[in-house]
Amino acid sequence: MPLDTRTGTASDPDHDELRRLEAGLDSLQAVPEPPRGAFRRTLDGVVPPILLLITLVAAWQAYIVIAKPRPDLIPGPFDVFGALVSAWSSERLQLAVLTSLERGGLGFLIAVAIGTPIGLLLAECRPVRRALGPLLSGLQVLPSVAWVPAAIIWFGLTDATVYFVVLMGAVPSIANGLVSGVDQIPPQLRRVGTVLGASRVQMATLVVLPAALPGYFSGLKQGWAFAWRSLMAAEIIAMGGTMGFGLGSMLQQSRELADLSGVLATILVILFVGILVELVVFAPIERRLLRRRGLMAAGLR
Repeated sequence: MPLDTRTGTASDPDHDELRRLEAGLDSLQAVPEPPRGAFRRTLDGVVPPILLLITLVAAWQAYIVIAKPRPDLIPGPFDVFGALVSAWSSERLQLAVLTSLERGGLGFLIAVAIGTPIGLLLAECRPVRRALGPLLSGLQVLPSVAWVPAAIIWFGLTDATVYFVVLMGAVPSIANGLVSGVDQIPPQLRRVGTVLGASRVQMATLVVLPAALPGYFSGLKQGWAFAWRSLMAAEIIAMGGTMGFGLGSMLQQSRELADLSGVLATILVILFVGILVELVVFAPIERRLLRRRGLMAAGLR
């Protein structure tokens, strides 16, 4: 690191603090990792959920056999599976999944593009944070389904209604997650950036944002969860017009037909898609991020 000629040796304490910080991170990253193949890691991640699923389905079927409840009130697992097969055969299931994934993915990306600069602004500008911070926290607590009636009045029964509700659900979580990550940044990093002459923009983009990645990523995960929940709420309530056929619409149609097997089948699909996105998209990125930061225990790798 070059010596700051304007301050002579005055920046040496900053250099020492940075070296100590880097040494601490290196020691964390040096935790020995037991040799585990990709197949073993896959088994460790897949087998426990499958065993739990088998246990739950077996208990469900045992209750159906022993208690013999009314099928229209408590259908058995084979009835629900039959509803899934029927929806797949008619291609309604594929259409609903693709429509909801397209809406959820696009809405989430737009929420990231909006929530990230808002979060940086709140984290770096205290007057803005004092003014907008409570409002953003309130929006995060507000159930996004409350926006559906207003969105229908403003945008009608169109996809714009769905995207608006998704944004109102996801943006506050993403912004607040970034603010939380920035608050956890060690002050030494900011001091080093100041010593090296970083401008406010450089400080935010080259120092603050990379250092806040763990908290920011947690906000992204929560933002996706809120986006998916908001999407389902909007699709259930807003039907007709130029609205496409999503999983929420499929769930509502089954409810109108008093088809509890179809309702439970759709709920399981919604749950499966949410878990799949978590395992395929977010979990690998999170493991890689935490491993690079030395924040993941060896046994969890």
